[in-house]
Amino acid sequence: MPTLSTNSDLVVGSAPTSPLDGTSPRRLSWGKLVQRLADFSGSMESNSGSRSDLSDSGSDTSGDLSPSDDLFFDPMEEHLLKEVVDLIASSLRDAKDSDSALKCSKLLIPEKLLQHIGQELLHLAASEPCGLRGALIDLCIEQGEGYESVTQLSVDPYLVPTFQLTLVLRLETSGIWPKIQGLFSPKSPLAPVIRQEVKLSTGFRVIKKKLYCSEGLLIEEC
Repeated sequence: MPTLSTNSDLVVGSAPTSPLDGTSPRRLSWGKLVQRLADFSGSMESNSGSRSDLSDSGSDTSGDLSPSDDLFFDPMEEHLLKEVVDLIASSLRDAKDSDSALKCSKLLIPEKLLQHIGQELLHLAASEPCGLRGALIDLCIEQGEGYESVTQLSVDPYLVPTFQLTLVLRLETSGIWPKIQGLFSPKSPLAPVIRQEVKLSTGFRVIKKKLYCSEGLLIEEC
């Protein structure tokens, strides 16, 4: 173990000798030298201790560097999502003129419903090898205990789909208009039933099926 040297060359806290004054440098006594070294060592331990306290305190700044959702933000996926949600909305509006469960004169699609669908699409596509581009989306309307298909959308028609999503949308049944608008429908049994106005509910069910493995279906209520 190295020992402290008392060689006269070790001078702590002394100023360099000026060639003009011709005086010799001051020498510290052994007691003062040990005290200076102890103070210096204590100062270093205090500084290192203050750093470790930061990591254990609630104001730890290292959390700013930890992985967060922002690190996994994909602007291309977000841009694609907007196009897919817009395509879903336009496809539903087109379906109101077909002989489907949406047949009506006017279809109301809540903005909140589209937002929830977008969030769920990103969530379900996050674990897929091709992301949202690999999605095959079936748009359906709930009918009793089952559902009726309205249309099917392929996010990227040039890519073999990797997973299939079945969106089972619901019709809004609250309020008085859904109950009385049938009174204004044609009475002839041969005439198609065309409702004046149909509003979709903000709640829906989504069923996910992977197309590249035999994994079971994932069903989520939103």
